[in-house]
Amino acid sequence: MAPANDVTPLNSITIVGGGMSGFSLAKELRSRGFQGELTIIDPAGIPYDRPPLSKDYLLGSRGAKDIELAAAEWFTENRVTVVTGRATALRPDEATVVLDDGREITGDKVVLATGGAARRLAIPGGDLDSVLELRTREDADKLRSALKPGARLAIIGAGLIGAEVASSALPFGAEVVLIDPVDPPLVPAVGHELARLLHDMHPERGVEVVTGVPTSITRDSQGHHVAMASGETIDADAVLVGIGIIPETGLAEDAGLATDNGTLVDESQRTAHPNVYAVGDSSRIRLADGTLLRRAEHWEHAVNTGATAAAALLGQELPKHGASWFWSDRHGVHVEGVGSMTGEGTTIVREKDGEPSVVFRLDPSGYLAGCAAVDGGLSVRAARRLIDRRILVEPQKLADPTIDLKKLTK
Repeated sequence: MAPANDVTPLNSITIVGGGMSGFSLAKELRSRGFQGELTIIDPAGIPYDRPPLSKDYLLGSRGAKDIELAAAEWFTENRVTVVTGRATALRPDEATVVLDDGREITGDKVVLATGGAARRLAIPGGDLDSVLELRTREDADKLRSALKPGARLAIIGAGLIGAEVASSALPFGAEVVLIDPVDPPLVPAVGHELARLLHDMHPERGVEVVTGVPTSITRDSQGHHVAMASGETIDADAVLVGIGIIPETGLAEDAGLATDNGTLVDESQRTAHPNVYAVGDSSRIRLADGTLLRRAEHWEHAVNTGATAAAALLGQELPKHGASWFWSDRHGVHVEGVGSMTGEGTTIVREKDGEPSVVFRLDPSGYLAGCAAVDGGLSVRAARRLIDRRILVEPQKLADPTIDLKKLTK
């Protein structure tokens, strides 16, 4: 990894990608006092928020303008130039970005905030142009047009995106089949108890749940046909695949930067080239000893990496971030998680009305490592403090629903 930033005064910074990480970086640079030129390059133009694509935007309750991360006036007032275009090449030594129309933008530093592309199914028919994905507003618009009363939608992948779309599709009157090889999905994110509760919500609300592995997708005049390893065939008018993303590292790779399931950066989000940083879904931290950390894809991670890169670019102290946090919504309930639910240790369940509502994961030493909750944002917030502050709490108190978790943080 490159050495620490030499704090040479910067006059211009180019950000490739207008998602949450790129926008957060620009906003953070201005709030930290950067007065130089700031440019965001993105095919969509004004940056917009992605989480609503599977929820409010898909449902039509929020429009394109409503999910913009800031109004056009904000970019004018903060002197952030938004260039609508696609970056096709990067020349690190010159800190130059080449666009698909031949334009070149040169600055002092370049930050890659390129995000990821939807992962395609590696099966026959997985590359059909009629198989839907959900990464952009255009994807959401295309999906919405398929959601008509009586239309049958097959969703492959019952993770966060798949579950959210399954929930959002029901008000359109569509029939939904949700396919996943694991029963229940999301155990690594929320623990087995909550994963079971959440997955069981689908059939309770009319979603057909199929556990199995798709082996091919075909299309004819009657629609789509998903063949399963079990021998079953699932017929559908539309098929959506939601099985995660592949980090967009093409620019970095072509420029000779190190990549490994993400553009490799140090803890200041700096690549091996001093002129180039990377943030968000497409970045992955490699520690000084060579250890590769797991690449994260959550909304808050995008915000945090933008803040870290901004501080590093300006030679300021790097911000400290708490345990990782995520949220999701389905079938009228709100899900949140913090920390890690996958490490060695024990699980503590707090129940409400006879069902799990908050699940805690304790490490072998008894300290809280992770927490997930359904409609329990305050509990997750308190759990995050317990994790960040390394406060040891008796398991019995975590399990007792009459005890306010917030009081345990003091």
